[in-house]
Amino acid sequence: MHQPTRTSPGRRASAVAGLAAVIVLLGACASTPPAPPTASLNAARQAISTAEQSDARQYASAELDEANEKLAMANRAVTTESMVEADRFARESRVVAELASARTESAKAAEINAEMGRGADALLEEMQRQGDQQ
Repeated sequence: MHQPTRTSPGRRASAVAGLAAVIVLLGACASTPPAPPTASLNAARQAISTAEQSDARQYASAELDEANEKLAMANRAVTTESMVEADRFARESRVVAELASARTESAKAAEINAEMGRGADALLEEMQRQGDQQ
């Protein structure tokens, strides 16, 4: 005949206590919202600030607007506790702001280059006039 196996009361209490501990830990993990991507958000804000200080509004306003919009989307994602999405938008914002800065520096360099070319042309004309007068 089949005899039921009996567990000792101490063993049963340990098993119940262990199961209760696991349930409490799982509940604690599930109830803690993920942390906001503070580093990504701060990096995006800093990149936007740098772009604005380098006159990106004048030279790369579309990129600067896009960076600000992506940062706003990141902030909205934080309020809805979509932290992975918030991190992605913050990183995209930083990249677009850095692009705005790069385009601004490129446009400024092109302006300087054009000005130097005009100066060189004027100098050549002056040298030719001086040579024609001699």
